[in-house]
Order: sequence, then C-alpha cells, then structure tokens
Amino acid sequence: MWLKGKRVTVKLVQRRGGLEGWGLSRVVRSHRWCRSDTSLFKGIVVVWLQAAAGGTLAMRRDGEGGTMSVILDLPYVYSIIISSVVAIVYTLMGGLYSVAYTDVIQLILIFVSLWLCVPFLMTNPHSLDISLTAYNQTFQAPWVGTVELDQAGKWFDDFMLLALGGLAYQAFYQRILSASSYTQAQVTCFASSGFCLVLGIPSILVGAVAASTDWNSTAYGLPTPYERNQAGSILPIALQYLTPPYISIIGIGAVAAAVMSSMDSALLSSASLFSSNIYKNILRKQASDREMQWVIRISVVVVGLAGTGLTFLDSSVLVFWLVGVDMSYTIMFPQLVCVLFFKVSNAYGSLIGFMMGIILRFMSGEPLIGLPPLIEFPGYRLDAEGRQTQYFPFRTAIMMLSLFSILLFSWLAAVIINKGLLPEKWDVFKINRKRKPSAGAAEAEKAKQAKEGFSEAKQLLDNTTSF
Repeated sequence: MWLKGKRVTVKLVQRRGGLEGWGLSRVVRSHRWCRSDTSLFKGIVVVWLQAAAGGTLAMRRDGEGGTMSVILDLPYVYSIIISSVVAIVYTLMGGLYSVAYTDVIQLILIFVSLWLCVPFLMTNPHSLDISLTAYNQTFQAPWVGTVELDQAGKWFDDFMLLALGGLAYQAFYQRILSASSYTQAQVTCFASSGFCLVLGIPSILVGAVAASTDWNSTAYGLPTPYERNQAGSILPIALQYLTPPYISIIGIGAVAAAVMSSMDSALLSSASLFSSNIYKNILRKQASDREMQWVIRISVVVVGLAGTGLTFLDSSVLVFWLVGVDMSYTIMFPQLVCVLFFKVSNAYGSLIGFMMGIILRFMSGEPLIGLPPLIEFPGYRLDAEGRQTQYFPFRTAIMMLSLFSILLFSWLAAVIINKGLLPEKWDVFKINRKRKPSAGAAEAEKAKQAKEGFSEAKQLLDNTTSF
C-alpha cells in the first residue's frame, strides 16, 4: 500500500487512537516541499480543503433537510435549520467522541433500515414489476437507458470523475491514517469498497420502483416527481407514498444516521484543519490550549453556518455532491498524485498547477450551478433537457493539464534555482537541494519533525475531546 511510505505520519495518529481532521492535510504536510517554512502555501491548500468541507456539509444538510421536509411536512427552510442546529450543538458537546460513536451507529442503521424498506417498496400495489419497466415505456420512460456514441466522451469523463475524484477526500485519509496497522488500513479499503456496492443496491431499487409507479394512483398524484423537478428527493417521496408509515419512519432513521454522522465528521474535521494548520501554524503560533479550544468551537459554528447557507442555493443533493467531487478530481487529485509519486514536484509547480486547475475548471462552465462556459470544447451542444453541455471529457483533460503543469514547472523551478540562475533569497519555498544534509543531520531532523507532529496531535486531540 502506498501509504507505507508515510510511516511517521501513520504512527503519530495511531498513538492517539485516530484524529479527525488530520487526514489529507497530514499527508500533504509530510511531503518534502511542505516540511519547510512554506506557511503561505500550506495555508492555501488548507483553505481549499476548508471550502471542500463546506460543500460536503451543504450536501449532507440538503439530504436530511429534504427528507424531513417531505416526510414530516415541514417547510424546507425550517428542516434545514433544525438539522443544522442539532448537528452543530452535539458536535460542540461531543467533540471527537460524537464522531466515533455515530459512525458505528450509522453503518448499522443504514444497512438494516434500507434493506428493511426494500421489500415494502418492491411489493407496493401502485408499482409494476421493475423487470417489465426496465426497457419498456409504461407510466414513465424506461429506467434503464442507453449510451450513444456521441455521448461516450461525457460518460468516460463521469466514470473517471467517480472513480478517482473521491481519492482526494479528507474523510478517506482521516480513517486510513487512524488504522492500527497497515494491514488493517488495506483490509478497510477493500472491505469498504464491497460494502459500498451492497449499500448501493437499495438506492438503485428505489429509483427503479419510482420509475415503475403509477403516481396518479397514489396520494402524490401527477405530475411525476421527475416532472416536478423533485427527482433528488425520490427516496423520502417513495418512503412516504409507497410504504406503510412505520416503514417510512425507519427510512428516516437511516437517512438521519447517515447525514448526521457525516456532518459531525465534516464539522470537526474542518475545525481542526483551520485551528491546527492555519491559526496555530500561521496566525498565532504561541496560542494556548484554552485559546485553541475556543478557536475549534468557533470554527465548528462558522463552518456549520456556511454549509447551511450553501443549502439554500439549490435543493438538490446531487448538485452539491457532483460539484464537490468535480473540484476534488480536477484540482486536488493532481496535487495528491504528485505529492505521493513524483519526487520532482515542489511547491512552485504545485501552486501553478493549482491555479491552472481552478481557472480552467471555472472557464469550462457548470450547468448545474448556472455557470456559463468561456471555453467550448469539441462536442459542446444542447443536451436532452435543453442545457448547453460539454460532451468532451474536459474534466479529465483539465486534470491531466494540471498534473503536467505541476511536473513541468516544478522541474523548471528546480533547474533555475539549483543552477543559481536566480538569487537564493528568491527561493521563497526553500527547494534548493544543493546542500544535502548528512545522514546524522537527516535523522535528527526526522526525529524533530516526529516529536513536533506528536506534540501537535496530542494538543489537538485534547482540545477536540475537552469541549
């Protein structure tokens, strides 16, 4: 497993039994060009991680708020506010323990609750056999579609987005780095991939049942959820109108468990990222433990309110999820690949690749959030819903361009600085490799870094468990 190269990092987290918020940022900081005094650059990376966490929070709240709004017949705004307040309060009160315990409860409730709802959905009297409606027009269009040749580029882009976009997520690394051994980390990865497939089956069946339902015979009536632009809330709609009341309540428990557990993780993760990487390392290096506790508390509230505000921009969970994983794939994934696998990479190339990825991605447009494109790739045309869409695999192209830019400009910067073509004082990221330390000095530096990292981990753990 490629994380074996991060032995010091893993052991730092193992000693304290795991630490939320130190996942991806800890991997980045352990890299050679992040160990020097590059506070500004590390701050830029962590700020982006903070923004990604805010998008994740918006997605989680949107999911629970939409479910509460449908099942409990509450206004959407009230549902979002209630779920946000609950998540913020119990994260502040529970700290690290609220994350650890709710994750275990979440998995149990999701597995049991969703599979318990499936038989009632499949056997409800308002729906036809999903095998009959898979390829035939019945009450609605068939729920199994086809891929046309002129759409192959877009499908390939979406496939790569889903396959690789999540590899740069903070939540993945905060779990892996907290494993007690390398073997446990590897087993966790493979087991979770299989578990995700099992948990994905109920979602597919819910969508298939909804597409096979005569909604005119239900209390929901016509037009269908898809025609009302409520496809993003199809799970709570199906639970409310196609299952008995007690089953729909169990379904709410599954959604609430999943969303709440993810929200407290994102809240505490983003709070610890800011407090440890920005406030402690950049703004106030002499901050006391008491001060850090208040910084974490305030960060939880601020990030929670920011995520809540984002949910009012769009009511679709899919929009926030796609935008979040899109940015992770096109911008953060190339950074992660270069950090782990290419020794030539350095902070200069990373910064240029980072900016290039952001600029190209925003110039490519995004119809989900109404962002018009400034760059029209080959195949740019109207889709079936009348929206201008990029059918070229532009996300993958941007990711590759960003990756190539990091490597190219890292090599150029190393050549220019190491050959003395620029004054040494201009090397703000300290990448000059001419002066290689002796073996003893290198070991002393590693020991110093390990000691400092363990001290930071201990302090942050104490702060997050003492609210």
